[in-house]
Amino acid sequence: MSTPNVTIYDTTLRDGTQGTGISFSVLDKIRVAEKLDAFGVHYIEGGFPGSNPKDAEFFKEVKKRTWKQARITAFGATRRGKMKVEDDPQVRILLEAETPAVTIVGKTWPLQVVEVLGVTCEENLAMIADTVAYLKKHGREVLYDAEHFFDSYRDDPAYSLATLKAAHEAGASLVVLCDTNGGSLPEFIAQATREVIAAVGPGVGIHTHNDSGLGVANALIAIREGAVQVQGTINGYGERVGNCDLISVIANLQLKMGLNVARDLTLLRELSLFVDELANVPHNIRAPFVGTAAFTHKGGQHVHAVQKLASSYEHVDPLLVGNERNITISDMSGQSNVIVKAEKLGFKLSKGAPEVASILTEVKRLESEGYEFEAAEGSFELLLRKQLGQHRPLFELQEYHCSYRRSGEGRWNKCEATVKLHVNGTPEYTVAEGDGPVNALDGALRKALRPFFPKIDEIQLDDYKVRIINGQHGTAARTRVLIDSTDGQESWGTVGVSDNIIEASWLALVDSFEFRLGRS
Repeated sequence: MSTPNVTIYDTTLRDGTQGTGISFSVLDKIRVAEKLDAFGVHYIEGGFPGSNPKDAEFFKEVKKRTWKQARITAFGATRRGKMKVEDDPQVRILLEAETPAVTIVGKTWPLQVVEVLGVTCEENLAMIADTVAYLKKHGREVLYDAEHFFDSYRDDPAYSLATLKAAHEAGASLVVLCDTNGGSLPEFIAQATREVIAAVGPGVGIHTHNDSGLGVANALIAIREGAVQVQGTINGYGERVGNCDLISVIANLQLKMGLNVARDLTLLRELSLFVDELANVPHNIRAPFVGTAAFTHKGGQHVHAVQKLASSYEHVDPLLVGNERNITISDMSGQSNVIVKAEKLGFKLSKGAPEVASILTEVKRLESEGYEFEAAEGSFELLLRKQLGQHRPLFELQEYHCSYRRSGEGRWNKCEATVKLHVNGTPEYTVAEGDGPVNALDGALRKALRPFFPKIDEIQLDDYKVRIINGQHGTAARTRVLIDSTDGQESWGTVGVSDNIIEASWLALVDSFEFRLGRS
C-alpha cells in the first residue's frame, strides 16, 4: 500500500541536538530552519520553548519571519498528573510560543505510566486527551507523539491503542508511532502500523531511531503500510546512535517510492553539507546519496563498466540528489580510471596509448610505497604533467635543514628552517622560524620563491594530516603526509611519503606550490 501525500517533519533542532557533540546557537537554528523551509520540509520542530533560554529565544525570532511552507512547531508534553491542563505552566508556554502547530509527547507504555509518571493508566489517558483538546481549542494543530509505542504495543496492545484513540478523539491531526529505543525490526513496524491504521484511522506518522541500524528502513516500511508522516533529523543526528536520517528517507521516498516530498531534490546534498557545517560536524563521506564516496568508483573494472553503463554500479543518477560521480586513482586502478580522471583534470588520453600505461605503472609503484592519490588530486595532476613531459620544476633544490631548540627549563622553544635552492639559475638561501618544523619550512620556501612567483602569497595551507603506514615497524615506520591547500578559489590536496616525517611534509608542501604555481 502506498500513500500519495506524505509530510516530512524535521526535529533536527530538538531531537537532533540531543546527540553527542551537536549544538546550535540561536542564529544557527534560525539559519537551519530557513534552509529546511526553502527545501520544502513541511514541519520544523524548533525545540521545547520552556526548557532553556536558547529555545525560548528561537521561538521569539521565528515570529518575525515569514515561512514559505513549513509549519514551525513547538514541542512539549502532556499536562502533569493530577493537575488541570489550564494550570500547567509548560502547557501555557507552548501556547505562548504562538506556533501554528504543537507536538506533545505522552506515555504509551503502562510500565512507564506507573513507574515513571507515577499515575494510573486511566489518569494518563485523561492527561493525553485534556492536553490535545486544550491546545486544539486554542487554534493549534496538534500532533501526538506516542513515546515507546512499539515496546508498549508488544507488551500491551490494547492499552497502547487506547492512548492513541484518546489523542485522536480529542482532536490530534496525527498520532505518531515512536520507536524510541530503536530496537524494532521492520516486520513488526509494518504489522503494528497496519493494525493501528485499522483501529484509529489514516492519520498516523512514524518516528524511528537508529539503534539497530534500521531507522530509515523502519520509517519506509511504515510509509508503505500507510503512515502519512516521517519524523527524523538531517544526517541522522540524535541521542545515542541517532534518529532516522531524513536525507536518506527523502531520497528513497521520491526516487524509489514515487512520492513527491521535496521541491528540488538536487539540493539534497547541499542541505546535508549545510547542516553539518553549522553543527561543526565532519561530513560523513559514506553517507548514502549525498556522501562524497556515494558515487565514487575505485576498482578498474567498475570504472570501465560505469563508462559504458552508469547504472551498472550506480543505483541512481548522482545529479538527481546534487552529487557527482568521482573516479579515484589507486593501486586498484585500470586504464579507465586514468583516462577518466585525466580528462576531468583537462588531459585528453586514449586507451592503449603508451603514456596511459606509464602513468598507471607509476601510480601503482608509488602506491606500493605508501602514496595515496584519492585525496591528493594536486599530486596526481603533477604526476600526469611529469609523465606527459609537461612539468617544469619551480626550482632546483640544493638542501634544506630544520632544527628545534628548547631551553632546559622550558621557558622558550624555537623551530628554524633553512632552504638552499636555485630558481631560474639564481641561488637563494633563506631562513625562517615557525611554530613547528613544517611551518618553518613553509616560511623559508615562500621567502625563496616569492621574488619569482608573487602569487605564492595567495596559497594558504588549510589542513595537515599525518598517518603512519606500517606501524609495526615502530619508529622506523613510513609516514604519509597529506596537505590541503587553497587559493581562495580552488582547494587541492597533495601527498608526500617517506621514512622521515620532515621529508614527507616537504614533498607534500613542494607539490602544493608546484601544483598551483605551475598552472600560472
